[in-house]
Amino acid sequence: MDKAYDHNKYEEHIYKMWEESGAFRPDEKSTKKPFTIIMPPPNANDDLHIGHARFVAIEDILIRYHRMKGEAALWLPGADHAGIETQYVFEKKLKEQGESRFDFDRDTLYKMIWDYVQENKTRMENQLRRLGASCDWDRNKFTLDPDIVKVILKTFKKLDDDNLLYRDEKLVNYCTKCGTAYSDLEVDRVERIDPLYYMKYGPFVLATTRPETKFGDTAVAVHPRDKRYKKFVGREIEVEGLIGKFKVKVIADESVDMEFGTGVVKITPSHDFNDYEIGKKHHLEMKQVIDYEGKLNEKCGKYQGLKVIEARNTIVEDLKAAGMMVKIDENYQHVIGLCYRCKTVIEPLPYQQWFIKVKDLAAKAKTAVEKGQTKFAAKKFEKIYNHWLDNLRDWNISRQIVWGVLIPAWYCRDCNKWTITAGEIPEKCKYCGSKNIERDKDTFDTWFSSGQWPFATLQTTHSGDFEKFYPTSVMETAYDILPFWVMRMMMLGIYATGKVPFENILIHGLVRDKNGQKISKSKGNVINPLEMTEKYGADAVRVSLVWGALIENDISLSEDNIRGQKFFANKIWNAARFVVSMDGDLGSRTDKFSNKTDKIAKSITEKMNNFELSYAIEELYEKFWHWYCDECIEKAKKRELSKADLVHGLITFLKLLHPFMPFVTEAVWQELRKEQKTGMLSEMLITSKWPEV
Repeated sequence: MDKAYDHNKYEEHIYKMWEESGAFRPDEKSTKKPFTIIMPPPNANDDLHIGHARFVAIEDILIRYHRMKGEAALWLPGADHAGIETQYVFEKKLKEQGESRFDFDRDTLYKMIWDYVQENKTRMENQLRRLGASCDWDRNKFTLDPDIVKVILKTFKKLDDDNLLYRDEKLVNYCTKCGTAYSDLEVDRVERIDPLYYMKYGPFVLATTRPETKFGDTAVAVHPRDKRYKKFVGREIEVEGLIGKFKVKVIADESVDMEFGTGVVKITPSHDFNDYEIGKKHHLEMKQVIDYEGKLNEKCGKYQGLKVIEARNTIVEDLKAAGMMVKIDENYQHVIGLCYRCKTVIEPLPYQQWFIKVKDLAAKAKTAVEKGQTKFAAKKFEKIYNHWLDNLRDWNISRQIVWGVLIPAWYCRDCNKWTITAGEIPEKCKYCGSKNIERDKDTFDTWFSSGQWPFATLQTTHSGDFEKFYPTSVMETAYDILPFWVMRMMMLGIYATGKVPFENILIHGLVRDKNGQKISKSKGNVINPLEMTEKYGADAVRVSLVWGALIENDISLSEDNIRGQKFFANKIWNAARFVVSMDGDLGSRTDKFSNKTDKIAKSITEKMNNFELSYAIEELYEKFWHWYCDECIEKAKKRELSKADLVHGLITFLKLLHPFMPFVTEAVWQELRKEQKTGMLSEMLITSKWPEV
């Protein structure tokens, strides 16, 4: 054996050996309950980042552990087309080249994004291999695979058949930069300080943060118990505006806060969600004055064509000049919505969209957890999950983008109805028989596609996979997509299959830098997992990503952490070198030593079963370095411990350490097999048996 462990000499060769041997496939002969993880499919639009590396480390540790326990362990890999996120990334690249998405027709743009994604997808899969991901590549899936799309469309048709789907013009969260609507979950809510403008409004003075929407006002509202304005309720008032006089009705509504401003609020149903609900209750007109590019439209007179912020500033100055601005509070703190992708301020706009009725779906998803059919490893996330389900509004699943699965719905102009299919193209309208039909150009929300990932994958891989591996054992993912993805997988999985999609939910925290700061390019603290792997080895990167904190908590990471684990890998190698170099007979094992290794194996097994991976590796580190190396090897040098004990201890530790540090342990295993001084070892450590406890 070499004097030091060189990861570059071993890792690629070892991974190729594993993959070609079929070691990643589930053991078909196993009579134990299968253990299944469906990989959260990384977005196929860029390289893997440190967050991806953490989920790879956690899931691969679990799958290797259960594989060694003799279970039919399946880790199914895949990639996500990632809808708006991928289109957004691609548009940024077009912009760098002086181009725009508007320079291309729909089919050309789709093909360009497809080629870009396929290139990234291949590179990303090789990066997963580089990190040691022992997933079954024979079952690799992509969210735009034709068979996956077929499942998605079937679910859409089932929702329609079950009267859980409808199309309506409702107020939606619209990003005027991305050019698409979003669901409530894809809006970042942030606190911000903005001016609060007090302006004259007929007989009133009222306060608003958005004077530019006044051209869309269809009422003013007061609280029914507000004595100041009781005489106005039910009356129509005339208001002097910047483009002429107009009339609005005064209504009373319990939702009005008497303490806000002057207690009088303008109601703009087309541009505010609260106003929209008030408008529905009082049958108010919807008057849209901002278009889908974020500009004021023809209803705004001389302000037509101005972007929202520009219009606001201009209107404020004109209100001042006209003597209509009473005062301005410059320090009004409120919450606004931002596009979760580009951080543009969301514009509430009326739009025809497809919606899923979520009340019953959400109730069943909540009940499944309450009954223990699905369990959260960390209970704190169960509360968050329930909160989102309790407050969920109907799900807008339409997206006005090119990249994604086209919604299989055809509009008939003759009867004004929609024909919905499971993907097949209808020859005519199913209601009136007209052939004057046109397909919807919208695509599905990517979370509608990926929300079906557990059952869609297993229904489209090998024959019998769904029956054998569903429900899956563990869904492991980051806490920031708990409402986006986990909750929706629960809703759609139960709806489509009648069963929960997974038995356990294991949420991991984020990776932060050594100072606990969020990792981002703007902060200059990005840690590239592939660069660290090249420098220190995959084992060092993997261990550093589970070290020092329970899975559900954020971890702090630095290059020093990774370098430290490289030293540990070398310690394992050097210990094995000593064992190989020992002279003399094996001798006999002692009960005291065996009892100690059995006790360690039992402790590690308990921690693995409880997902306490950080505790497990930290105990292994301490016991291997300070007990096995510092005590046992030193005793062996003095002939106070038999070679048989030392060999048994090394083999036990290699097995226990393998899920965490698969490459160095497998490299040592193969070196031991070459020496043939250690008794019969299985062909590969990856498929050897976990120590019995």
